[in-house]
Amino acid sequence: MWTRGKKTGFLVSMLMVGGALSYLALGNFGENLVYFFTPSEVKAFTPEYYQKKIRVGGMVVKGSVKSHPDPVGLSFELTDGAATIPINFEGIPPDLFKEGQGAVVEGYWAANHQFHSNLIMAKHSEDYMPMELKRAGVELPKKDFMKSLVE
Repeated sequence: MWTRGKKTGFLVSMLMVGGALSYLALGNFGENLVYFFTPSEVKAFTPEYYQKKIRVGGMVVKGSVKSHPDPVGLSFELTDGAATIPINFEGIPPDLFKEGQGAVVEGYWAANHQFHSNLIMAKHSEDYMPMELKRAGVELPKKDFMKSLVE
């Protein structure tokens, strides 16, 4: 049988555990948020947004990718069709990263109007086709990624 002291102790313990879990779940949540922007929005940034960690998504401009040996990285341009921004990436890009493909980069916009990144998330094709159809020469219609950004 539960006595009054045990009930009170159990209730206080449950409140403390609930409070601790709430703090862990919500307390640090704001520090780990990374907001997503388009190149047009990044170009319009005011100085208060400089050096803040963000993600930018768009298409890699064809012919803009240039590799750098020291430090290992790339420079390229990212566009949403309305605006284009230069990206400086340090590190090794993912295998799916290509010119003319969609990509999301994470980093910060600097005062010199360059985006500095250390993470690239490349968009892969969403089209799946069985091997039998590929061997038969059947092709799926290609959707224009830029049209989906504008609509």
